[in-house]
Amino acid sequence: MLVGYFPAGQRDFAALMDAAAADLTARGARVVARAVQRRGVSRGGVRKTGLPLSPRTLLGAGKVREVAEVRERTGAGAVVFLNPLTPRQHGILADCLGCPVVSLAAAPPQV
Repeated sequence: MLVGYFPAGQRDFAALMDAAAADLTARGARVVARAVQRRGVSRGGVRKTGLPLSPRTLLGAGKVREVAEVRERTGAGAVVFLNPLTPRQHGILADCLGCPVVSLAAAPPQV
């Protein structure tokens, strides 16, 4: 499963998600679902749009629940974030999502 976090000003998020999915597919992965979290689109101040919704998980609590439900329903073996994650975020998200969590930048190279 592929997840991306984008501030409201990031207009090309769909193209970035498509490129990430293509990269993962080229590495031999199968992307079974996608989720996008956007900041500052429906609520929140302009001065906060560049910040994560949660420093613990990068995403909002509702989006974390949504990703966990989709991951379980699709049987995804891992959740790959387009965004960089801190080691703490990796651990917390892995616990919340019930599977390994990686950043696309840290995904293993194609063999």
